[in-house]
Amino acid sequence: MNLLLDTHTFIWYVTGNSRLSNQVIELINNENNQILLSIASLWEIAIKQSLGKLSFSQPFEIFITQQLNLNDFSLIDITISHITVVATLPLHHRDPFDRLLIAQAVTENIPILSADKIFNAYPIRRLW
Repeated sequence: MNLLLDTHTFIWYVTGNSRLSNQVIELINNENNQILLSIASLWEIAIKQSLGKLSFSQPFEIFITQQLNLNDFSLIDITISHITVVATLPLHHRDPFDRLLIAQAVTENIPILSADKIFNAYPIRRLW
């Protein structure tokens, strides 16, 4: 099964944060699942790092590349179809990165691994 990581889910997973649910850990570690990380999440992480809200032990590009390879995560690009869905989403949530992730989950018809309960207001499947 294809699964899309919310940005915080990726960060928590690669940093070993205890806030991850056991179900999410099992889903990510299941070799039958393809775990996807959006380019939008990388953009969000880069912004948070530049603002000093996140820091890693290595430069951004090295850290991200190593984590993608180490965990066998695949990147999902942003397409015009994704942006088109963003334009039609109701404003239950105003975070532009989350709205893009929701649009990707809708367009690709894939569940998203997120602790963010507001995602339940959208026509997607949120797993936590």
